[in-house]
Amino acid sequence: MTTLPLRPSATAPGSERASRPRHELRAVHGLIYRDLLRLTGQRAHVALMLLHPVLYLLVLGGGLNTLIPTASLGVGYQTYLFPGMLMMTVQTPAIMVGIRLIMDRQSGYLRELLMAPVRRSTLLLGNCAGGTLVATVQGAVLLGLAGLVGLPYDPLLLVLLFSGMILISFTITSLALAMAVSLRRAETFHTLLGVVMTPLLFLSGGFFPLQTLPSWAHTLAAANPLAYGVDLLRRCIALRAPDRAAVGGIDWAGRQPSLLLEAVLLLTCGAGALLWAGHRFNRLE
Repeated sequence: MTTLPLRPSATAPGSERASRPRHELRAVHGLIYRDLLRLTGQRAHVALMLLHPVLYLLVLGGGLNTLIPTASLGVGYQTYLFPGMLMMTVQTPAIMVGIRLIMDRQSGYLRELLMAPVRRSTLLLGNCAGGTLVATVQGAVLLGLAGLVGLPYDPLLLVLLFSGMILISFTITSLALAMAVSLRRAETFHTLLGVVMTPLLFLSGGFFPLQTLPSWAHTLAAANPLAYGVDLLRRCIALRAPDRAAVGGIDWAGRQPSLLLEAVLLLTCGAGALLWAGHRFNRLE
């Protein structure tokens, strides 16, 4: 006797609409979980990424701390360098999200991922959320060294710095994804990073005050999202530890933008980059 295949039961339109957000959230959760598994499974790689800013902070910062007068920076050089090293700590894992997206495309994993019954923008959002979380977690490790550079372990100060790192991680991750969706080779991405990120890093004010740069570089620094990230962290320190406030920072024709405005600009930059990346990702073949 031949058995006829069962006809699937019809799903109510309202039930399907109600389950759609659940599927989207599960996809985001799965991508975040994948990044966390990678974080816990590659401990040696994570330790090496953290070693770079720690060496900068303790060796370079400690060596120059006795050579650069405190009066020129407002604080000791190690204290001045600390926000820049926090930004560098979250920068590397955030950029790695873009590299992994290109490698997933080359290996065919991205094609399989795109077959999931969720929106492509949801997949991109999951990659961004996972990269932001991993970068912030690594930044929190360096944040534990705040006492070594003379900063107080004030709970509110640590919360402000941690919140600033979340915002910076989101912005850099979004910018990395915006670059990666238009590229097909990881080598091209690495080359572009060398051309773009190095000037942005030196124009961020993480190593020296922006006021010491030539006048033509001030305009470039004012358009640099990394400069707003470093300045945001320094403003958080000045808010809770005024005696550790450093000189310099973003300057708009003699006026310094407020802390809230810098946060809004960073958030807008990150959201704009993510929206543009989502637009390109939806057209990805």
